[in-house]
Amino acid sequence: MTSTTTPGTVAVIGAGTIGASWAAYYLSRGFRVAASDPAEGAEGRLRAHVDAFWPTLAALGGGAGEGGAPQDRLTFAPTAAEAARGADVVQENGPERLELKRAILAEIEEGAGAEVLIASSSSGLLVSEAQRGMRHPERLVLGHPFNPPHLIPLVEVLGGAQTAPENVDRALAFYTGIGKKPIRINREVPGHVANRLQDALWREMFHLVSTGVASVADIDTAVAYGPGLRWALLGPFLTMHAGGGDGGITHFLEHLGPSMREWAADLGAYPETDEYIATMAEGVAAELEGRDWDAVLAERDRLLLGLLAAKARAPQIP
Repeated sequence: MTSTTTPGTVAVIGAGTIGASWAAYYLSRGFRVAASDPAEGAEGRLRAHVDAFWPTLAALGGGAGEGGAPQDRLTFAPTAAEAARGADVVQENGPERLELKRAILAEIEEGAGAEVLIASSSSGLLVSEAQRGMRHPERLVLGHPFNPPHLIPLVEVLGGAQTAPENVDRALAFYTGIGKKPIRINREVPGHVANRLQDALWREMFHLVSTGVASVADIDTAVAYGPGLRWALLGPFLTMHAGGGDGGITHFLEHLGPSMREWAADLGAYPETDEYIATMAEGVAAELEGRDWDAVLAERDRLLLGLLAAKARAPQIP
């Protein structure tokens, strides 16, 4: 695998929302990108996305220039095998369907060298299931980003039952070297770590809205202007530790633990049918009434850039 001081080629297999974001990020870090996606018009959409992401990447720094995106370093191949041929790393972004994932990996292996690391962006599938039938299953790892990958630093990394431990180490070093914030997951579970944490919150917010406790807008406000602000800076455990004063997390849990157990026992369950979807959609529409959604996302990105820059200037923040 190439070092970040001498960037090589990353094959990006699957050029949808996640793949296009990955492609733009790799280009911003000086890599050549060989992409592939069987969807009609995929190349045009990919190049348009890269151009659209480039101003944000330029603001983020790390190698992206102020000019236009380097489209000359982006090539598009008709097959995954051709895109993977000669690549130093493969970032796979196929759909979350196991048999299709296995078929894509088989095609990648037709072109990728035996030592080339293959990282899957899968948001929930188990690596051990995906790597069955591979010629070289030892080189498949999870490299799950958070959307959008060109902006959010987190990447979840782990290996499957047949993954060589040194390849997990290689993946962690690779993502760290290109400016990401990877975490090592020690054991496979569906949904990995961050999505499971999100899902716990999603379950309760759907319950609170469905049972009339609070509106969609008020729950967004509760998170965005309450715990979300603290979590963005220190994460939930260190926020607990800070909340415990001189006694730290031990005092916090000794003091609030009994109440927290009672709250947990009263948490709601996931809605059993899809009837809740319309209620949530109506709440989102009401929250966004009078606002320009594209402008909302642009302002989100601008504020995220500011927060990331501020955290980078704060060396004591983990």
